[in-house]
Amino acid sequence: MIRVLIADDHPVVRQGLRTFLDLQDDLDVVGEAADGAEAVALVESLAPDVLLLDLRMPVLDGLGALTLMAERGLSSKALVLTSVSDREDVAPAMRAGAVGFLYKDVEPGALVQAVRAVHGGQVLLAPEAAEAMLSAPAPAPAPVPGTGPVFRVSPALGGAGPAPGAPAAVPVAPLTERERQVLALIASGRSNREIARELTVAEKTVKTHVSNVLMKLGVQDRTQAALYAVRNGLT
Repeated sequence: MIRVLIADDHPVVRQGLRTFLDLQDDLDVVGEAADGAEAVALVESLAPDVLLLDLRMPVLDGLGALTLMAERGLSSKALVLTSVSDREDVAPAMRAGAVGFLYKDVEPGALVQAVRAVHGGQVLLAPEAAEAMLSAPAPAPAPVPGTGPVFRVSPALGGAGPAPGAPAAVPVAPLTERERQVLALIASGRSNREIARELTVAEKTVKTHVSNVLMKLGVQDRTQAALYAVRNGLT
């Protein structure tokens, strides 16, 4: 059973989400929060598997809630579900620890699949969010003596981050324009076959691009590539 917490300042939205999600055999809505501070408190007390998080809330907004959750080492997976369409919201939310970013016009069935996907360890972005994330400028990381340019992953976020005691940063080779397109489609949850169809290339060609992306990012699989990319603003 996937335990879900809903954080949104509109009671009608919360009730609608609860009613629909509770119809699913494998989902259980364990609580509701009307602001970001309440959301963090309930994450601490209820330990939900997935937090559905609006960005625009009183007291503490969604980004503030994500930041506070990371500072406190809370492991619930935050899936942003917002009506805000500002492209500049995506990168900060993902870097703060969100594992998905969707808009409230998402189809109900797709939302259920998204909850299941992020619970299973996937990164999931609406197509517009993926495009915004991968076109955002990369943050300037703190220099590490003797290593040159690096990108960091907060160990509190898990996923593609280094194991405890391991170096926190690794060199990253630049991606080609085609590899960036492939990475954007990976981050949006597309399969190799779907990527091939989207880019009008052979599936074998896509496999080669995916292998190159994994090698350049220094990660082992597609999920880690998506995590690393969205959380570090790689383009």
